[in-house]
Amino acid sequence: VQLVESGGGLVQAGGSLRLSCAASGFTFTEDAIGWFRQAPGKEREGVSCISSRDGSRYYADSVKGRFTMSSDKAKKTVYLQMNSLKPEDTATYLCGVKEYGLGCDLEDFGSWGQGTQVTVSS
Repeated sequence: VQLVESGGGLVQAGGSLRLSCAASGFTFTEDAIGWFRQAPGKEREGVSCISSRDGSRYYADSVKGRFTMSSDKAKKTVYLQMNSLKPEDTATYLCGVKEYGLGCDLEDFGSWGQGTQVTVSS
């Protein structure tokens, strides 16, 4: 399993970024991959995911209405479109593959990418 994130960078508050997570080494489905983020000194938190139980889309309350997860099956890539960025969105963003469960909890995920840094200036 290999996941490679890209698309991070430095952006001013109110700006946008699109993150990519290119997957290989397993059978790609959009619901197998989730987006998380981790800020210095804080725990890893879920950002966006699709439940493999019922197909429902999960977004953290803090990003609802601003972030959108999508995918391109042919490219085996999952995207995270981030609009109206805020300084509190600053973190390392990682994508993970579900290996232990079907939900969107951290413990459902196993393999991780190296992460891409997003920094939002005020």
